Amino acid sequence: MWPVDRYRIVHRELALEHGLTERRIASALHAGELRAVARGRYILASDLAGRDDATDVFYRAQCVAAASGPGQPVLSHDSAAAIHRIPLLYPDHEHVHVTTGRDAGGSRRSRRIIHSGRLPDEDVVEVDGILVTSVPRTAVDVALAAGTFPQALTVFDGAVGTAADREDIERLLAASRHGVALARRAYRLADDRSDSPGESWSRAQMIDAGLPVPDLQVEYRLGSGRRAFCDFGIGDVFIGEFDGLVKYRREMRKGEAPEDVVIREKIREDELRELGLDVARWIWSDLGRGLMVPKLEAHYERLGIRSP
Repeated sequence: MWPVDRYRIVHRELALEHGLTERRIASALHAGELRAVARGRYILASDLAGRDDATDVFYRAQCVAAASGPGQPVLSHDSAAAIHRIPLLYPDHEHVHVTTGRDAGGSRRSRRIIHSGRLPDEDVVEVDGILVTSVPRTAVDVALAAGTFPQALTVFDGAVGTAADREDIERLLAASRHGVALARRAYRLADDRSDSPGESWSRAQMIDAGLPVPDLQVEYRLGSGRRAFCDFGIGDVFIGEFDGLVKYRREMRKGEAPEDVVIREKIREDELRELGLDVARWIWSDLGRGLMVPKLEAHYERLGIRSP
């Protein structure tokens, strides 16, 4: 019924051309059938229903609506990360971020942050018709703007997939500017095997606490013959698992209830323990409350794990 463009966005003017009325649009907005992503631009609520990543999808639509508007601004920072699908620790979903391409002209508005800064051709790419900063430029911009080691490590973990990415990141980090020391440190410690912001944040806390950092995505062969891939592992001694809600939902099979996933994970953990492995688990709130580090310290002390 609703005409949508290639990005699944409803344009007010196109809807009117298709015979829909202003009253019908207003009614759909009031009823929640449509959700506004920009002036005269909407997304279907049905496209968000039941999705774990509904907030990300909605924000991405806001960014696309802004970037496909007059002047085709270049999306940057958190908005470019959303288009590239680079996971961030605490993404800014309140503002659309664009960069001017000039040394001056930055400003902050209620729903948009305009960053000043030159944009060489190699730092701008087109993604499905949308102009955005490249993955390396996006990662460096986010790391510099965030000003925290966990956020910087998270964005670099998601951005260092190829040798080309690393070469461009190193080029962008070569210049001396505010926050670059922290960004360089995070980049040196980045690991593209990190599977989620929760895992990156976990590793950042381990590093800041001076704890031995386990290997990532470690594989074990269970007694049942199945393979188990664990978030963190130290040889045949220790396993660490970050239990995120998205992770559990991702592992849910068709027709399963949440408790089925929990039971299956419990059986898997029992099999890991049967291999003689000590298993530690933590959740998002443990990271936020600073409880993961003491938990690991207790496990390491009991197992005699020391920093090299």
